[in-house]
Amino acid sequence: MFLSIGALAIFGQTPEATPEATANKQINLASQELQKITGLVQAGALPRVDLEKAQQDLEDAQDEAILERTLYGDLAVSNLTDQLADEMIAAAQRRVERQQIQVDHARKLVADGIAPLSSVTPLEEELAIRSMNLNLAHSRANLMAEMAALAKYEKTAAEIHEVTSIVFRDSFARGMEHYEGNGSFRESKDLKPLAVAFAQKFERPLPISAEGETGLHRALGFDHRGRVDVAVSPNAPEGIWLLRYLRERKIPFYAFTRAIPGKATAAHIHIGPGSTRLHNTAAD
Repeated sequence: MFLSIGALAIFGQTPEATPEATANKQINLASQELQKITGLVQAGALPRVDLEKAQQDLEDAQDEAILERTLYGDLAVSNLTDQLADEMIAAAQRRVERQQIQVDHARKLVADGIAPLSSVTPLEEELAIRSMNLNLAHSRANLMAEMAALAKYEKTAAEIHEVTSIVFRDSFARGMEHYEGNGSFRESKDLKPLAVAFAQKFERPLPISAEGETGLHRALGFDHRGRVDVAVSPNAPEGIWLLRYLRERKIPFYAFTRAIPGKATAAHIHIGPGSTRLHNTAAD
């Protein structure tokens, strides 16, 4: 959903233009407009309220550029630092506040009989979109904090658990379900559609806890390349949906409902074949 919202926020974009380039272009246009209006206001040709509006438009474009980079774009959650998360939330909050001011002003004009009620509708619709973006920004920041906590837990668990070899097999075991599917998971092709579908369904990014090789998997001695771990419990609504999505597309997975020494440090869903160490051995 956050990807589609980002697309809605960008009007007049050519197919070749990237969202970030379009956002920078909007900043340049808003800056030029501010300079132009500043001169006209100083010359007495325009009221000062037009200057204030131009300044707000520039600030709005600058905040939109921040969201293009941190919320709408392809920035991996694992790369979203605390500073970027704070900037993302602050930018989304400012855009909501600016739009709320416009809505309140428009409602006053309607109450005073100066403007028709229909003039408020598009402003309220934009406010709703910006409010949803703010909620998504908070969700993404919270997910980043959860992933950091999970990574810390996994690092501690790796130091405690003794590395053991687990035989690769298609089976159900206590705390684990393995679905072989067609035995193939193409990360470059299959992951993005899954992330988009998950975001549209649950209005938050897919909570990826490990994408490809990680320090934990190297410490355990397993090859995790081409595999993805998702930090959801198989028994949660998100987990049930995810397992159904993978089965429908015959994508292999391991579903862990609890920590299993040598295989899983917490409940999660491993997408792809088992992480191999020796031929036909697997762990997560």
